[in-house]
Amino acid sequence: MESLFPLYLTFDDILIMPNYSEVLPHEVDIQTKLTRRISMKIPIISAAMDTVTEADMAIELAKMGGIGIIHRNLTIQEQVREVEKVKKYSSWIITSPVFVDEETTVGEAIEKMREKNISGLPVVKNGYLVGIVTSRDLRFESTKSKKIKEVMKPKEKLIVVKEEDKISPEKAKEIMHEHKIEKLPIVDSEFRLKGLITLKDISKSEENPNALKDSSGHLVVGAAIGTGEKELERAEQLIKAGVDVLVIDSAHGHSRWVIETLKKIKEKFDIDVIAGNVATQDGTKALLEAGADAIKVGVGPGSICTTRIVSGVGVPQISAILECSKLTQKYGVPLVADGGIRYPGDIVKALVVGADSVMLGNMLAGTDEAPGEKVLKDGRPYKVYRGMGSEDAIKDGMQKGVRSRYLSQDDILPEGVVGLVPYKGTVRFIISNLMKSLQVAFGYIGAKNIKEARQKARVIRITEAGYKESHVHSVQVLKETFPFVEK
Repeated sequence: MESLFPLYLTFDDILIMPNYSEVLPHEVDIQTKLTRRISMKIPIISAAMDTVTEADMAIELAKMGGIGIIHRNLTIQEQVREVEKVKKYSSWIITSPVFVDEETTVGEAIEKMREKNISGLPVVKNGYLVGIVTSRDLRFESTKSKKIKEVMKPKEKLIVVKEEDKISPEKAKEIMHEHKIEKLPIVDSEFRLKGLITLKDISKSEENPNALKDSSGHLVVGAAIGTGEKELERAEQLIKAGVDVLVIDSAHGHSRWVIETLKKIKEKFDIDVIAGNVATQDGTKALLEAGADAIKVGVGPGSICTTRIVSGVGVPQISAILECSKLTQKYGVPLVADGGIRYPGDIVKALVVGADSVMLGNMLAGTDEAPGEKVLKDGRPYKVYRGMGSEDAIKDGMQKGVRSRYLSQDDILPEGVVGLVPYKGTVRFIISNLMKSLQVAFGYIGAKNIKEARQKARVIRITEAGYKESHVHSVQVLKETFPFVEK
């Protein structure tokens, strides 16, 4: 009978044996691949959930070297705006700077600066740079109807750089320090405005040396889409907004709708696509052959997912990763482990059995950057965390014309719950602790990177007694030091 029902395992069923090591945690390199063409500094992706990832989460993750996937429980226009917020957050060269013309009034310029949260504006006439105005120039102007041309620093007094000079951030900063300016316009040979460098954006880059950026210096961001013709329109608009990777977001990736959508996107657009979710080699193969640039693995392991209870369908996550990775490694395509991760050690387990990165929901929900307000329960702060298959999430999506990522479309059959997670503080705090845990783990394994850890790790099965022994036991905890909540 046992041969008819093979044993499949999840995170709590295994441990990694320690090895001889000459590796210290600070020597560990945790870079990895997100897709065929996109690399990451850390193997962390935030889940495309409406209580986890919008622009704030995606910005903070990209600053740390990971990536956020903007959820799709939004209209196309709303999702595009979230992507644009990320892409406009940090680029040491602003290629489409906000500007005013010389007939703009002082009052209008001040209002535009407030609206865009910027401290200066190039002044342009018919595309040509004729001056620049800063908040310092306007600070003591009491006549709001005065024209900008009367208060701006004119063209003759401007410090600029030529487009063809291909200036470096270091040289730009040197020029700004020398002339005590914070904005450096970029012009062509005829003095047309081509871009703007700001000291603020250079400083952002220096503060986040591991930031994940595209070739233009913008933060990298992903976005989720569904299946069908309308979602091809969503994909097109997101690509125009500058999204770096699309994630076909389905609870059952081994389906005709996902495969057809994937093929159409790869035929029509030059964009990397992560497809899923699957949990078998057959599902993995189908998506790889359809052109997927990464495979997302996980059917039912999420803390707020009830798919396995509702349908009785799913695969324990460690075995799912192990099975699917046999094919992804053969095809040279990265694998994203999505769901089921509760502890930092689970990330390590996912990586050593075949994942290239992990997608986190519960761990990042409850942070400052996650959408939603804090609520108090029994005197403690929490934030709402809900499954995208929950009744609330499905109804909110339907109001925006978004079809559920689950198979039930007309009659709502919830495959998720709404819950509360403790308020955790900043996502930077959480990610920093997760990365420290990962580096410590690799030290125990004796590996300097993910590839080496996968080769050296010896994974063992444990019993329920072994699981209990692995956790805090036989004491009454007086001080919680587990790195999940910022004190």
